[in-house]
Parts: sequence; structure tokens; C-alpha cells
Amino acid sequence: MPKDNKVAPMYPGIYPIHEEGEGKLEYPTAPLNTMLGFDLDTYQIPLGKLMQSKRMPDGIMTTRKYRQIVSSIHEIGLIEPLSVIRSEVETSDFMILDGHLRVLALKELNYQEAPCLLAKDDETYTYNHRINRLSTIQEHYMIRRALDRGVSKERLARAFNVNLSSIHKRISLLDGIAPKAIDLLKDQQFTPEVSRILRNMKSARQVEAVELMVSSNSITVAHADALLKATPPEKRTDVKKRQAVPKKAPVEQLIRLEKEMSQVQDRYKDAEQNYGSTLLNLIGAKGYLVKLMDNAAIRDYIERNEPEISEHFKMIVSAGDVQGCELGEDE
Repeated sequence: MPKDNKVAPMYPGIYPIHEEGEGKLEYPTAPLNTMLGFDLDTYQIPLGKLMQSKRMPDGIMTTRKYRQIVSSIHEIGLIEPLSVIRSEVETSDFMILDGHLRVLALKELNYQEAPCLLAKDDETYTYNHRINRLSTIQEHYMIRRALDRGVSKERLARAFNVNLSSIHKRISLLDGIAPKAIDLLKDQQFTPEVSRILRNMKSARQVEAVELMVSSNSITVAHADALLKATPPEKRTDVKKRQAVPKKAPVEQLIRLEKEMSQVQDRYKDAEQNYGSTLLNLIGAKGYLVKLMDNAAIRDYIERNEPEISEHFKMIVSAGDVQGCELGEDE
């Protein structure tokens, strides 16, 4: 295993030297001095020689993500090699740059060695932030291809550490979804429940809903459900067409509307005219009740004989202002 950290260019520089008068500049057609961040060989390294570069959170081995990794390795083996770097040149130990959970899973499954890529730079930023996650639609195509090649649904469920119904949802993820909506979601991550909600919309509304979710970067079940509830019945597929109700003549509707508006205006004017006097009467009544309830004999008599009225009196007396009192509910 090489011990030096010298990085050599993978390809020689091929960018052409351009001089004035030579005409059109030719652009490069191959990588320019691309340097490797890893050795080209994959090494089998004992798990005992791999050292953690960070402390793992408590309870990490009980999380769903960790259990999925264990199930996947147990069912189909380790797919992605670990990324490690020598801790020191003179030692035989290696520092883990990427793959801490996979190491824990391998130890749980009694593996002794793990395939590793030997890195040349001691940095972990790239592994955690400069990666492309598998989108939900890509996962759907991967599952469909595996089924076409003879992999059983039960084995897929064991590999993903999910129940069989979850695999069925992933298989039928795009059933009933408009092609344009699929194109908008192709690079996104979302749960199969979002697809279930989208199926309740017609194609044009599906596209509108997906555009709204993508633009707000919120492709969630709650967002999709809110958009479904805001969808007009004529744009939904889960709403049955109502039987046509005979419409009244426009003239009759206008007459009825004018009559209702006139009644509302009369009630409003009456309330506006009587508001001042009514409020003044309430203020006087409240002052009288305050003095009345200050009399211990009267208060005790009312509490003994009319407890319900006593409670209402106390509510009025303790109110901050007359407008806040709720009167007349039980009259």
C-alpha cells in the first residue's frame, strides 16, 4: 500500500496555446490536469485498525437510518467502500473520513474487514455536503428495474428495512401522475404519500401544485394536502359530480338579494342608533350590580336561592368593561 501523499495528474494538460491571428480558438475535449483524491486501488482493511474521526451521537444505533444500513448490508453486502486516510505515516491505523455508520453496522454483523478507498486529503466536507442524494423517482426506477430483473419484493423490503406495503407504494409511485409533474419532481425527495394526494387532482392541477411545492422548497404531505383542499371540485378526481340543480331566473335572484341586503342595512342602522343608549344603560346597570353585590346579606340571599343568577352577577361585576361582558346568552 503506498505511503506517500504525492498527487500526480491523471491526464496531461491539453489546453491549446492560442496566439493572435490563428483564427478560432479550439476548446478542450478532455479533462485538464485532473488530480485524483484517492488511490485507484480498493484496500481490505481490518475493522480494528479503523479509528473514528468524530463522536457518534448517543442512540444512533436505534435510529431508522442505521437499521436500514444494517438490513442493506446483511441482504446485499456493502455497496459503497469506506473513505479513510492514514492517521500517521509511521502507523498502520486509519482515520475514517466517511462511513462511520457503515463501520458500526459491519461490526454488528460480525465482519472482520471492510473495503476502503485511501484518500489523499484529510477533509470530510465533500462527503457530507457535496453529494447527490438519490431522488425518490430515481429510487422508484431502481426498484422497478430490480423487479424486472427477478428480485422479489420481499427481498427489497428486507434490504430497505421496510414492510411490504411500503415497497408497493414505491412501485406505484408514479401511477396517475402527469408527465410534466413527474419531470418537475425527478430531482426531488418526497414521500409516496405526496403522490397519493396528487392523484386526487387532475393533470393540470397536479402540475400547478408541484410547481408551488418546488418553488417553496416544501414537498411535504401537509403542503400537498393543503393544496388539495384549496383545489376547486372541478379540478379534483375524488369529488363526484353533483347533480345539476335547476337555477332560478336571474331576476328572481336579484330581487331576493336586494331584499336581504335591505334587511341587513335596517338592522345595522337600528343597532347604530341604539348603541349609545344601550351602552349607557349597561354601564348604569353594572354600577348598580356592583353596589348590590357589595351588600353581604343580599349577596348571600341570592347565592342561596338563585345560584345561577348569582354566577351571572359575579361575571358582570368582575368584567373589565361592559363591552367585554357576554349578556343575554341564557335569557
